[in-house]
Amino acid sequence: MILIRSVCYFIFLVVTTILIAGIGALIGWAFPKHRIHFFDNAWSRVNLWAMAAICGLKYRLHGAEHIPKQSCIILAKHQSAWETIALVSLIPGPKSWVLKRELLHVPFFGWIMYYFKPIAINRKSRRKAVDQIIEQGTQRLNSGKKVFIFPEGTRVAPGTHRRYGIGGAILAEKSGYPVLPVAHNAGVFWRRRGIRKYPGTIDVRIGPLIQTGNLTAAEINKEVEAWIESTVESLPQSHDC
Repeated sequence: MILIRSVCYFIFLVVTTILIAGIGALIGWAFPKHRIHFFDNAWSRVNLWAMAAICGLKYRLHGAEHIPKQSCIILAKHQSAWETIALVSLIPGPKSWVLKRELLHVPFFGWIMYYFKPIAINRKSRRKAVDQIIEQGTQRLNSGKKVFIFPEGTRVAPGTHRRYGIGGAILAEKSGYPVLPVAHNAGVFWRRRGIRKYPGTIDVRIGPLIQTGNLTAAEINKEVEAWIESTVESLPQSHDC
């Protein structure tokens, strides 16, 4: 039943992505800039509802009081596809995502992403990617957006972690904007290369805002990594199914 429900949800995800992204790509030009995020928020919320209704996969959010209204740099754990859906609406406000540029060529999804002004990088060119994150990230922050980065760069299995990339920390050092760390255990319920979504409750923890004015990029990265990884380790690492 878990596999059947997971396939049903996958079909729902594809259909809602095509419908919402397709409509947004067609009429998004007519929306004021501050209203365009209606589409990604709607897509996120309806898919969170569907995951709970179809797969029995819910979430608990802790630390929402730490989310600032003003611009900040969000550095989050990356374990599955869940957080790329959920955090769109769980962290309110306009956001600009740092993502690999190939995603902009994905039909429907890539088309609407142009409206959100993502920072699309070539991960093979690391120096240029960091420079792009600093330049475009600062522009997005100054315009009132939150810049969203997965510092590990790719999804990692529960119980493991990759070295944190320095791009987000350098952006924080150069721009002076604070960092909002986010930890969760989504990979326990939705594995990084699996279609099965196990029923249960994902814990999402948002940490206190880290002020970066007097810190170096290395110090920022160290503090962020220590908080995220220690918090993830304190969360349940298995499901009941």
